[in-house]
Amino acid sequence: MMKMIAGGWLWVLHISIFLPSVMGFRGFSPLHLSSTDAVCRIHAVSYDYSATTECLIEPQRAQYGGGIISNPDFTHGIQGWTVFGQGAVKEGISNDGNRYIVAHSRSQPLDSISQQVQLEKGKLYSFSAWVQINGGRGNVAAVFKMSHGELVRGGQVTARNGCWSLLKGGVFANISSRAEILFESKNTEAEIWVDNVSLQPFTMEQWRSHQDESIDKERLGKVRFEARYANGTAIEGAGFSIKQTKSDFPFGCCMNYHIINSTDYQNWFALRFRYTTFTNEMKWYSTEKIQGQENYTVADAMVSFAQQNSISIRGHNIFWDNPKYQPEWVKNLTSDELRIAAEQRIKSVVSRYAGQLIAWDVMNENLHFNFFEDKLGKNASAEYYAWAYQLDPDTTMFLNEYNTIEDCRDEKANPFNYKTKLDEILSYPGNQGISAGIGLQGHFGSGQPNLAYMRSSLDILGSTGLPIWLTEVDVGKDPNQAEYLEQVLREGHSHPAVKGIIMFVGPANAGFNNTVLADKDFKNTPAGDVVDKLIDEWKFQTREIKADGKGSIEIPLFHGDYNITVKDPVSSSLTAFSYKMTKDVTRDTVHLRINA
Repeated sequence: MMKMIAGGWLWVLHISIFLPSVMGFRGFSPLHLSSTDAVCRIHAVSYDYSATTECLIEPQRAQYGGGIISNPDFTHGIQGWTVFGQGAVKEGISNDGNRYIVAHSRSQPLDSISQQVQLEKGKLYSFSAWVQINGGRGNVAAVFKMSHGELVRGGQVTARNGCWSLLKGGVFANISSRAEILFESKNTEAEIWVDNVSLQPFTMEQWRSHQDESIDKERLGKVRFEARYANGTAIEGAGFSIKQTKSDFPFGCCMNYHIINSTDYQNWFALRFRYTTFTNEMKWYSTEKIQGQENYTVADAMVSFAQQNSISIRGHNIFWDNPKYQPEWVKNLTSDELRIAAEQRIKSVVSRYAGQLIAWDVMNENLHFNFFEDKLGKNASAEYYAWAYQLDPDTTMFLNEYNTIEDCRDEKANPFNYKTKLDEILSYPGNQGISAGIGLQGHFGSGQPNLAYMRSSLDILGSTGLPIWLTEVDVGKDPNQAEYLEQVLREGHSHPAVKGIIMFVGPANAGFNNTVLADKDFKNTPAGDVVDKLIDEWKFQTREIKADGKGSIEIPLFHGDYNITVKDPVSSSLTAFSYKMTKDVTRDTVHLRINA
């Protein structure tokens, strides 16, 4: 490739290598790890989200060799396991000789098998097991019974008859305690079959190192620049100045109507973010408060501000399935009246912003609520995805839901139910060509977030191959709120299946009172300091680098766009060019030919 530059011609030749290798740019030294730590480090960073984890004829081996579980693969029969509740257990053996355990004669949901383990305060425990039931299909959950009697859910899976499914999850130990691992199925007529159980502890330091290593692998590529004169002579000591102008990983923040008239809010936002979602201003109850009287004044003004500042917008939302959040006049419409009103709504809002948004939350909270399905039939949501796709075919269409990653107690929104609902929508006639996305709100409460459960849920949903966005991240009020926000954001950014993050946070002057990033004077709160730190950390910091004797430098770069200037050490002339580090390149070599 040849580019025209001031003062001459610049020849640029790329040689790119596409390798799925771990790069480890942060320089984490394995000399600081014990042999056990090293094993944990390797396995935990290999996010298991691409392999099929449902309906296998034979289960896969226990992760981490079972971790701290005794007899995890039942090689020694049922040794180390006991009955919990009123049922009974027995050994099972497959036709291929694989051994597993069976909980049978059950009368209560928790009648199953049990093993006691010791949990250590402050550690994360990654859990997995292969399960099936001997009739039909149904949910099987992992439950931890703590020493004081509390039952803590650690994940669940939809199990089937005749094949094995991987149950993934985990817990965080708030206290050091003995705990019993149990399995729960509300179908008490079914036997629960279990094999290859694993419980692996990690310190927070180990977990953080896994995140860092994954970020290095997934969000950066390595490039070698070689500068030569037109005659082929290496430019020894050439000075390279490298500045990132755009990041390819969307990390943004919501905004609300206060931004229209607040210069301080505008400046605060535009200084930091290039991606946004409007909190309420595009919602139906905001744009049509009175039937037939649409008003997009506020939303249009916010779109204008975003476009003027090169801020990409996620459309939120076309419909909300929660009956509580319908426009007042919509709540009492007949089915026929609702069908007409909803048709007008989707045509109006999607057509108005078609081609201007990067995403639409087509149906909000469709796993928890069913206002439109109750009124218009079970395929209502699927039909609206088809309509939105027809009206705006180049925009990604999201199902947006809460508690899928943040709260393992919520059975409605568990990742397997999410997958099932999304499959129903995408298999509806006409929806096969939709560019679909997985929207996970991420409203975390106060207290330590369960990062092990969050990671397992992302793994499960990542197996779909669809892009995952964390769409509304915030953390409840807590003395450690800033620390917990950082943990959640790092977990999202480090996961290979996550393609973007939007926070539902902001400055106090705009009415934000849960996770506040800036006070009324727009000075950072501790949470604001965390966000600014991560913005800086997740982009390449401008650097001046001197080339070696071959006129070369080698450097890791975050995916994105760069402006690079090369200074001739003899003439001091400057040559500028642009470069893009793409997501599919692990290593790149760029040969520069400069006319002095």
